[in-house]
This record gives sequence, structure tokens and C-alpha cells, in this order.
Amino acid sequence: MEHNAIFWIILVTLASHFAVERLSAHLTRTRLTPKVPPEFEAVCPPERYARMQAYTRDALRFSMVAASFDFLVLLGFWFAGGFAAWERIVAARLTHPIPAGLAYLGGLAAASAALSLPFEWYSTFRLDGRHGLNRTTPRTFVLDRVKGLVLAVVLGGGLLAALIAFYRWTGAFAWLWAWGFVAAVTLFLQYVAPTVLMPLFNRFWPLPEGGLRDALTALARRTGFPLREILVMDGSRRSARGNAFFTGFGSRKRIVLFDTLVEKHPTPELVAITAHEIGHHRRGHVWIGTVVGLAQTGALLYLLQAFVGHGPLFAAFGVDSPSFHVGLVLFGLLLTPAQLVLRLAGNALSRRHERQADAFAREAMDGDGTPLADALRRLAMDNLGNLTPHPLTVVLHASHPPVVERVRSLEGKTP
Repeated sequence: MEHNAIFWIILVTLASHFAVERLSAHLTRTRLTPKVPPEFEAVCPPERYARMQAYTRDALRFSMVAASFDFLVLLGFWFAGGFAAWERIVAARLTHPIPAGLAYLGGLAAASAALSLPFEWYSTFRLDGRHGLNRTTPRTFVLDRVKGLVLAVVLGGGLLAALIAFYRWTGAFAWLWAWGFVAAVTLFLQYVAPTVLMPLFNRFWPLPEGGLRDALTALARRTGFPLREILVMDGSRRSARGNAFFTGFGSRKRIVLFDTLVEKHPTPELVAITAHEIGHHRRGHVWIGTVVGLAQTGALLYLLQAFVGHGPLFAAFGVDSPSFHVGLVLFGLLLTPAQLVLRLAGNALSRRHERQADAFAREAMDGDGTPLADALRRLAMDNLGNLTPHPLTVVLHASHPPVVERVRSLEGKTP
């Protein structure tokens, strides 16, 4: 392989990204102290806080091992000429660009999934299991992976086949055709996922009649949320963690509550959590996220067309003949800096949206932020959340503001 400028750009970028991630984990670890934050002192006993921090330490150690393994495997595969060798194997057996592309990308994806499987198993059954968070059975774990594989083959394979066809046969505007197709598939999946895809993994049932259902219906009515259904999901099938979300478009909107959430939270807290989710709808966050995501996708597809035949990119990985499917993989590595910037911007936008949804929930609760603050405290303790992440970790990874910050804001303790 040729040690050209692109080779060094990609190598330095990957190494820098790995170093920053490890620095972030180290800095977060240094902020773990036995002292419970003042916002949690009244509800979080020291022994519970010790459990929360123990889980954070174990999770950070595990992430260090997993990330180091992934980084070393990538470098080893690259330096050993793996990208070029696998391309030669595929090209010797398949000549049509679509089957060849699917085989090349599918083989890399399968190898990556196989290597990550032991880490997923350990995370589920040892890490989460040791700390009382896991409720997944081995059977459910295996079935989830099988179902995910089938969906990846059907949906991912179909999308990749279309992209290869667009870039090979539609000329200078291939990226535009591809963008339109990806946009259509994205919107279609958002429409069908709640009723077709999600039930493949979880069971849903209507929230029973009673005080909670009446309170949520009244909330939807006074906030102008076009609610069609209130459903409960069997989140306890896999985890002790709780969550809530809404799905659907137009008049088909549904509120979904994890059964773990319904079990552990009183009605005022559940109403406040639902108000937060409604806040995302009323502030247009879902559509903003969709538009921003599609804009980013369009920009990346345009750049992909510019680089997919760029000789020095292939030379940096020892690949002799440019092809779309190999270029797609190598382009992803080349764009690591841009992807990092996009992720940082996306997380910053998401944190802003979460603050706006919190403010909406407080208004919907007659100006009282206490129910949502109490719910966030309970969720953080039940989920063994980290209350003291380092600011670098927040910038790099957090789609939500730190829970202590959210509690302070809801209770009027910050400007």
C-alpha cells in the first residue's frame, strides 16, 4: 500500500479520535467521588450512589477494552492488506457490480458482527447482569440478533444494491438520485416501523383504563397533541431500565411507555415524562432531526461521488482497482473527522431540544417542574446513571444534558 497523504490523514485521524475517546473516559472516571450531588441527597442513599458509580466504573473499563480491540483489529486488517485481499477474493468470483458489492460489504459487516458478538454478550449478561439491569434471556438475545440479521440483509442489502446501481448507471447526478431514494426509504421506515418493525422485537398493549390513562388523555387534549393510542411496551423483557417515546405521523401518533416505567413511577411523574415527549412533537424536533439528517446524508452522498473513484484513496489501502463498494468503505474511514464534527453538532442540537422539551413539560404541568425532576431522579437511580460526567464526555457523546443540570433547571435553580 502507498503511504501517501491520505494514508497519513486517515491514520492520524483514527489515532487522534481513539486518544480523545480514552481521555474522555479517563476524565469522567476522575470525577467519580463518594459525595452525592446536592440535588440527589434527599432521595439517593450513599449505598445506592456507590452502586451507580460502581456500574459507571465497570462500564468505562469495558468500553476501554472493547474500543481498544476494535481499533487494533481495524489497524491490523488495514496494514495486513485485508481490504485489498477481500476485494481480490470477491472479484475472482463475482463480476457483476451489484452482487460483488453486496458480497464485499456483507462480508465485512458479517466479520464485524461476529467479532462484536462476544462483547455484546458480555455487556448484556455480565456487565448489566452483575449490576441488576439485565432481564434478557439467552433465547431473546439470540432471537434479537437473528431478527436483526434478517432485517439487515433485506433492508440494508436492498439499500446498498440501489446505491450501487445509482452510482454506476445514473451519471453525474447519481448522488441526487441516491439521496432521493434514501430520503424516501427513511420516511417510509419511520411510517411503518411502529406497526411493522417494532412489534418484531417487542410486545405492545393498550394502557388499561384508569387514572393514568385519563390523566394522559387530558394532557394530550390540553397540549393539542393528536393522540391516537397510549401503549405499554414490554421493556422489562430485556432490561430493568425505563423509557418513553412517541411514534407515528399525523393522526396516527402513539405514546409508548415501558412497562418498567409504569411499574416504578407515580402518575404525576408519568404525566410529566409524557409531557416531555409531547414537547418534542410540539416544538417540531422530530421533523427538524429528520431534515437535518437528510441534509447531512445528501452532503455525504455528494462527497462520496467525488471520492469514490479517487486513486490515492484506494492506493492508501493497497487496492489496485477502484470500485464503488470498496470506495464506500474507504470513504467512511476518510470522513472520520467530518463524521465526528457532525456527531458533535447533532448531539449539541439534541441537548438543546431536550432542554426545550423539559421547559415545555414544566409549562404543561402548570409551571411546576418538580414532577419531571423527581422522575429524572428516579430514572437516573434505577438506570444506575452517571451523575457527574466530564464536560468532554458530554460534548462527545451526550444526546441529553447531564441529569443534575436538568433537575436544577426544572426546579429553577439555574438562570
